[in-house]
Amino acid sequence: MTFLSIARQFLTASFAALLLTISAVHAQAFPDRPVTLVVPWPAGGPTDRQIRSLAEIAGAQLGQSVVVENRPGAGGTLGLSIMAANARPDGYTIGLYSGGMLRIPHLQKTAWHPIDDFTFVAGVSVSTGNNFGFVARADGPYRTFQEFLDAAQKQPGKLSYGSAGIGSTVHLLIEELAEAAHMQLLHVPYKGSPEMMQALVGGHLSAVSDLSGGWESLVERGQLRLLLTFGERPSKRWPQVPTARSLGYDIVGSSSYGIVGPKGMDPATVRILQDAFEKAVRDPRQLALMEQLNLEPWFRSGDAYRQWAMQRFEKEKALIRRLGLLAN
Repeated sequence: MTFLSIARQFLTASFAALLLTISAVHAQAFPDRPVTLVVPWPAGGPTDRQIRSLAEIAGAQLGQSVVVENRPGAGGTLGLSIMAANARPDGYTIGLYSGGMLRIPHLQKTAWHPIDDFTFVAGVSVSTGNNFGFVARADGPYRTFQEFLDAAQKQPGKLSYGSAGIGSTVHLLIEELAEAAHMQLLHVPYKGSPEMMQALVGGHLSAVSDLSGGWESLVERGQLRLLLTFGERPSKRWPQVPTARSLGYDIVGSSSYGIVGPKGMDPATVRILQDAFEKAVRDPRQLALMEQLNLEPWFRSGDAYRQWAMQRFEKEKALIRRLGLLAN
């Protein structure tokens, strides 16, 4: 072995050791300033409430604030698409990833890929079927879903409903139901629950498909009537309200939420964030709030969350193709 080859091996080993040292130092130092968490929904909605609590608890684990930044639009994908295009993969900008991210690319051309352009940090919560409801005004003409269906079939394309955007879970649940029930509805997308509920109460919509956090207080106050939920069985809170399945439509809703960052994040940084959010998800305060909001804890490691997203992406494509909504 020549002196030159020995020197090359030494330099290679030294460089590798230096990279490991830099990574370790970075991991020990992270975070040394506040972390921004992009939430792609308006402030004040049910998802926003849960994530703000989660961010506060995770921030305490990290020793730095996790600051929520609301960037609504495009069915819950605008904020994360901006993050993917512009944020540095240093862990200081992360985002809330929802089911719409796995549907929108099948519905329209996007400048981002839902798997390849993100680093998956952790799965955090899931919204189950009874958290999804179809509501109408209590003083309106529809006392049951059957009455709404009868009216919709007599006036194809005339009855309108609002949802939190094209490709959102609440949108596709109604599109799937409309196909099964042979009714045509006019879909009106909104950025989030508050403005959508104002439109319904004001008489500008026939109905709304949304998470329970958006309509439950209005149902309790008698302003809205809950016509339908999408659970596997009737809700314990509203046992008299039918599910889509109980009416003969095999449609059950669910939506999972998680934390992601831009692609290319340091694995050591991902582990720090993953550990902080795992502790936050399991915190008693977060568990109590999730129960109040009809959510369930759904912690997944970054690797497991990415594998789930890849599989779900293909399942969503099959559903959207069946509904005739698949983009060319």
